Amino acid sequence: MIVSNLEALPGQRIVKHLGLAQGSTVKAKHVGKDFLAGLKNIVGGELKAYTELMQDAREEAVRRMVAEAQSMGANAVLNVRFASTSITMGAAEILAYGSAVVVAAAAEGGEPPQA
Repeated sequence: MIVSNLEALPGQRIVKHLGLAQGSTVKAKHVGKDFLAGLKNIVGGELKAYTELMQDAREEAVRRMVAEAQSMGANAVLNVRFASTSITMGAAEILAYGSAVVVAAAAEGGEPPQA
């Protein structure tokens, strides 16, 4: 599966647009890590526990988006974007979304490449 934030891929043409593919997850902060992050706020610096939490959430959202695109028959998801929303105190939703498409090499008129 090709996943890209580009609207079009060099050397590829969109054979079919299948619609919006999306995936999301809601992650909550770990109380112990939240306490340590609060201490880190005093001295400054990266909140590594939160960085890891958000990275995991983005990866899960992308996996779910790809699974939805595959179920639609896509071999690529283009124009991928992310959104984040606070759900409640200490929990956030990460949404990944893009256009589920079938792409083929621009010079070919036949079957699209297999992902």
